[in-house]
Amino acid sequence: IQLFPKLINVLLIAFLVDIIPGLWAHQGTQPHSIKIEGDITLGGLFPVHSRGPAGVPCGEIKKEKGIHRMEAMLYALDQINSDPYLLPNITLGARILDTCSRDTYALEQSLTFVQALIQKDTSDIRCSNGEPPIIRKPERVVGVIGASASSVSIMVANVLRLFEIPQISYASTAPELSDNNRYDFFSRVVPPDSYQAQTMVDIVKALGWNYVSTLASEGNYGESGVDAFIQISREAGGLCIAQSLKIPREPKPGEFDKIIKRLMETSNARGVIIFANEDDIKRVLEAAKKANLTGHFLFVGSDSWGAKNSPILDQEDVAEGAVTILPKRASIEGFDLYFTTRSLENNRRNIWFAEFWEDDFKCKLTRPGIKLDSDKKKCTGEERISRDSSYEQEGKVQFVIDAVYAMAHALHNMHMDLCPGHTGVCDKMDPVEGRLLLNYIHSVNFNGSAGTAVLFNENGDAPGRYDIFQYQMSNTTSPGYKVIGQWTNNLRLNMEEMQFSGGSRQAPDSVCSFPCNPGERKKMVKGVPCCWHCELCDGYQYQLDEFTCEICPFDMRPTENRTGCRPTPIIKLEWHSPWAIIPVFLAILGILATLSVVITFIRFNDTPIVRASGRELSYVLLTGIFLIYLITFLMIAEPGAVVCAFRRLLLGLGMCISYAAMLTKTNRIYRIFEQGKKSVTPPKFISPTSQLVITFVLISVQVVGVFIWFAVVPPHTIIDYEELRPPNPELARGILKCDMSDLSLISCLSYSIVLMVTCTVYAVKSRGVPETFNEAKPIGFTMYTTCIIWLAFVPIFFGTAQSTEKMYIQTTTLTVSMSLSASVSLGMLYMPKVYVIIFHPEQNVQKRKRSFKAVVQAATMSTRLSTKSNDKQNGETKIEPDRTQ
Repeated sequence: IQLFPKLINVLLIAFLVDIIPGLWAHQGTQPHSIKIEGDITLGGLFPVHSRGPAGVPCGEIKKEKGIHRMEAMLYALDQINSDPYLLPNITLGARILDTCSRDTYALEQSLTFVQALIQKDTSDIRCSNGEPPIIRKPERVVGVIGASASSVSIMVANVLRLFEIPQISYASTAPELSDNNRYDFFSRVVPPDSYQAQTMVDIVKALGWNYVSTLASEGNYGESGVDAFIQISREAGGLCIAQSLKIPREPKPGEFDKIIKRLMETSNARGVIIFANEDDIKRVLEAAKKANLTGHFLFVGSDSWGAKNSPILDQEDVAEGAVTILPKRASIEGFDLYFTTRSLENNRRNIWFAEFWEDDFKCKLTRPGIKLDSDKKKCTGEERISRDSSYEQEGKVQFVIDAVYAMAHALHNMHMDLCPGHTGVCDKMDPVEGRLLLNYIHSVNFNGSAGTAVLFNENGDAPGRYDIFQYQMSNTTSPGYKVIGQWTNNLRLNMEEMQFSGGSRQAPDSVCSFPCNPGERKKMVKGVPCCWHCELCDGYQYQLDEFTCEICPFDMRPTENRTGCRPTPIIKLEWHSPWAIIPVFLAILGILATLSVVITFIRFNDTPIVRASGRELSYVLLTGIFLIYLITFLMIAEPGAVVCAFRRLLLGLGMCISYAAMLTKTNRIYRIFEQGKKSVTPPKFISPTSQLVITFVLISVQVVGVFIWFAVVPPHTIIDYEELRPPNPELARGILKCDMSDLSLISCLSYSIVLMVTCTVYAVKSRGVPETFNEAKPIGFTMYTTCIIWLAFVPIFFGTAQSTEKMYIQTTTLTVSMSLSASVSLGMLYMPKVYVIIFHPEQNVQKRKRSFKAVVQAATMSTRLSTKSNDKQNGETKIEPDRTQ
């Protein structure tokens, strides 16, 4: 089943071989070919003529791409046949055909190569004498050199592979010819366009581009080149195609203006990859100049542009900075010497040489029966190439020579293996087996005509070797193409020697999106991997990678450029802070005042005023006031386990001592006067000892609660990173503090507040007693003022919970409130006594003692009188109580 398609092809070709020569003979257009006798014959396919107009296969002669290349094969054959070490005693012959730059015509011509391989049935043919005819078998072609155009090579390769005839091309670069399954007998000494595309991809990346457009001439060369570029760029990644445009074979008027307009739709893609013929390149540059876009686009051109001047003629300013590539090549001096010495006399084997002579020297050769045109001079035959005409070696001459030598080396190695010690072609090489020869071709490795290695990979492709050019105008004495690098499997580009429009050394950007700044992540545009939007990592986020923002750990904040995290600064309330200076100042004044009172009371301990104030409870109350002032220093001191323990203990203890003492006093007064209304018997527990016991019982509740707290949660410090974490991370701080939340702090004070409120209630109930009786009225005013202070404290303390200055405000508010409440107690209860003791000692004398009943009666009378008339003064009915009660 698998052989059936091949059989059909063989039968079809056999039919063509029989029929077509007859048609040629009938039409009188038998094709010419060069035939050189030899032991082994090589085929040759060259575009000696251009494509002819409609109905005519061939047009005018092609001097460089046709004659130069074909003569290069003849030159190589001469060199090989004269080489005693390469194929000794074996002469290489040739059968060279003209493809006329047309694939269909080339296919017809190439059938000549397979005629010898087709067995013809001659059983029914007899000579006139009845004997079988003697039919000369056509020479057998073992391998073919060519063709030039990729389209021609593709067409011919499909036929030659059926007959297992190896083929080596010197100019066909289409990537599809690398397909070893379809073109397994095809090899080439030039690199395929896929290498050229790889070179262009590497150039684009070296320039820092990731967003380019492509432009191709319609046809195999342009489209295959662009396809290879797109495929390689996808595999490499990081390179996107903005637009891929095609230039029609027959462009309409204004077509190139439309192309430039479309390229400007993605104006960020300033790099344009161009696989196009010379004429299309020129018209693209013209259209760019017409659109006033000189310097906007930077072209990267394929080998069709190379180092040619014709595409940029009169468009040099638009082409400035263009980067182009050419397969690495060299001029072969031996060929120059050979070709410039060719003449009509010594080159009769080239049947097209006379036609070349006429075209090169612009003259006409005389032929029998043909009249000479009057407008053309007659050729003398004495003309000489390069002397009487311009001559420059065609660029692919080197590769033609290398292709012939590659075939020769393969045959030489095959002969060495199959015919050791045999002179000439042995039986094992008659005929030459095509598949075996192909293996030898793929194994060759020798230095070619330019001194570079000639070898083939598994697909029959030569290694890629390219020179990279840039067209430069500025900062140079002679504008033109300058070699700026090479590519041999990898790119070597000299960026220092590159310059762009206006002489700039900086390559223009050709990117869809510019790189994001540090601290910004890429948000990709769907479907376009080279396009993105930049989003700032905000808040407490930092840039983890180019696509991701992550939140810093709780104890850290992002760096200024948001590329990482750094520790959050740790702060505490400093002594020199304005928030600390005022509370400390008040506390110091309070402590000095308290010590002054204590010292005064101790010095005048046995005086009537001190004794009347209740010395025992007074000292307890003054101790509480002192501790209230002292807590300010503990609240501002640097937190530590010891400081935190004392904070817990003293924060509520000072107030607890103060208000427990005052509560005991007001309760005693209240009970005395309430008992007095009922009987003359004094109430229980009004002695100084009883008062101290009651006070210390009340205080013990606070102390026990604190020690239970110690046991459950030992005092320690914490660093609070949440309290001072504003939207701006630059302002974020970790606060070194004791493990006391707002709730635990209020809980610590709550018992004292209960005592304070209870004391206030008793002060209100005792408001009717004589104003000087056991300080009832001063205690009452003290409690009223204290309640006002603490009522103001609560909204300030909790109202600043969201403030960035929370720690400072709350600490200052708490300490100031406590100092003020202590100052109120100190000022209202003891400062008047100290004043009398110090400045009016005459009033510090013993008063007349009265009984408990007299005191109560006097108080009751005073109350009644005050309710009868508001105009009367207390002094009119005042009864001096016994202060020692």
